[in-house]
Amino acid sequence: MSVQTDQQPAVDPTADERAQAGVTELAVRARTAARALRSATTATKDAALHGIADALVAAAAEITAANALDVQRESAAGMSPGLVDRLRLDEARIRGIADAVRELAALPDPVGEVVRGQTLPNGLTVRQTRVPMGVVGMIYEARPNVTVDAAGLALKSGNAVLLRGGSAAEESNAVIVRVLREALAAAGLPADAVASVDAYGRAGARALMRARGLVDVLVPRGGTGLIQTVVRESVVPVIETGVGNCHLYVDASADLAQALPIVINAKTQRVGVCNTIETLLVHQDVAAEFLPSALSALATAGVHIHGDETAAAHVPADGQFSPATEEDWGAEYLSLDLAVRVVPDLDAALEHIRTWSSGHTEAICTTDVRSVQRFTTELDSAALMVNASTRFTDGGQLGLGAELGISTQKLHARGPMGLAELTTTTWIVQGDGHIRP
Repeated sequence: MSVQTDQQPAVDPTADERAQAGVTELAVRARTAARALRSATTATKDAALHGIADALVAAAAEITAANALDVQRESAAGMSPGLVDRLRLDEARIRGIADAVRELAALPDPVGEVVRGQTLPNGLTVRQTRVPMGVVGMIYEARPNVTVDAAGLALKSGNAVLLRGGSAAEESNAVIVRVLREALAAAGLPADAVASVDAYGRAGARALMRARGLVDVLVPRGGTGLIQTVVRESVVPVIETGVGNCHLYVDASADLAQALPIVINAKTQRVGVCNTIETLLVHQDVAAEFLPSALSALATAGVHIHGDETAAAHVPADGQFSPATEEDWGAEYLSLDLAVRVVPDLDAALEHIRTWSSGHTEAICTTDVRSVQRFTTELDSAALMVNASTRFTDGGQLGLGAELGISTQKLHARGPMGLAELTTTTWIVQGDGHIRP
């Protein structure tokens, strides 16, 4: 992708005009497709999802071949290893993506769910009922799996989706979108329910942000520059997903044997994702006992420590270390880097997190119920973990199936955005000749 504004070339008016016309046409066709999906039965949508999963597995060789071109190009261009890992697809990952689509088919259909309702004293029956958004736009970068996740979630929730997946995954996404459209058509649903604007490049992203009235909601997913550009420039309503400057705090009362694998998992299980920890905070009373083993294990995993003076004393001789700066406390590394600070108490840990958190996920390791209570009530993030890895902030891990992203804003949707978050509601009021007095 990207729509980031730093040192971009001058906007080509002709490219903008072509993109505006092309994206408008795609959006009009998507709205027509969305009307068909709005009345599609759950059985029809689920059959289409299974067809998509089967088609992805059948096309695995073609998808991985296209993906290899993306990986080779971006690696040569200097993309970080963590981001390259996020870009890379192999047959095992494709099978995992297909399994996630099948899991979506097994989930309850949110469309038609009655959120609340009652019969009023005057006999009117009122029901607030979930209905599809309509057309959902996605702008994201270097994540070809999101192409499938977005399409699957949109289909199950009765929406059409327009995708801008970015230049880094251009080859991968072109094949995946074709496979998705062919599978939809084979299932008797409109292929235009899934479309990509990638052919129009950055101009396509700008056109998508200007498609108010045709696109109902826009979800950016990626780095800070991409997200903030979309938030600033879009006239389409935006659900803001956030970067993941996530923290893990090891309390004085923590079970250290339990805390150690949580730290390792939260940092190293997959570094190029938003729910990995970027800062480790350790209570001073357990620092001398916990940090030598923790930093040694992290060093073995290749993690570079950016720490304060106390943490520095416990870095193993063969470990990588840099003194932490304020820039480190605010960083989303997405790499084998970790900021480490020793704090005097829970108050200091809470204050550090409130100062530097991006509002994504925070975790505490503790056996003290008072610490749990304070941590979960005094912090304001989309997800709070107690004695568990931050890596669980994921739609699939929380039983929601695939996710569109992690929303860190507070309107409509917050945390993993699953099926319910892609619906809005309609009030259905049923009377029997009622008139208002």
